[in-house]
Amino acid sequence: MNDLDKVEKLRQRANVTYEEAADALKACDGDLLDAMVYLEKLGKVKAPNNTVYTTNYDEQTKYQDVTYTVEESKKADERTLKDKIKHLVEIIAQKLSDNSLRVERHGKEILVLPLWVVALILLFAWYLTIAVVIVSLFLDCRYTLEGKDDMTEANKVMGKATDAADYVKREFDKL
Repeated sequence: MNDLDKVEKLRQRANVTYEEAADALKACDGDLLDAMVYLEKLGKVKAPNNTVYTTNYDEQTKYQDVTYTVEESKKADERTLKDKIKHLVEIIAQKLSDNSLRVERHGKEILVLPLWVVALILLFAWYLTIAVVIVSLFLDCRYTLEGKDDMTEANKVMGKATDAADYVKREFDKL
């Protein structure tokens, strides 16, 4: 490497002028490393952060086993997932116990069931439940949800199902 290349390299690394780089190289007999140290001592270059290299085992940084660290991270993720699932189940259980399904026919209340009972019926006899609901809609039964929570949107959907059954009945009567 010629002198011009050394000056350019030192100038880039030390962020100094060409003149300062050339003077430092001249003072250090062309040695780049010595020139960098020389510029640091003059205060022209910021010294690197305190980095210590040692061969003494006691002074070395303690390292953790990678597999141990990964396993601990997975356990923490599992715990948070378990906590999230537990919280979700608690919310669902609360909503199922705080609300109920009301069935009316011609303005008279026929049946009121807590939503947890409705959920169990749907879970174990969904095929029968769907058939009963469809038939009951054609027999002028109306379904609404009541309770502590705002059920406006769900009741709108059930109202649309009732309207659809009424429309089908009217169309059938026209035949």
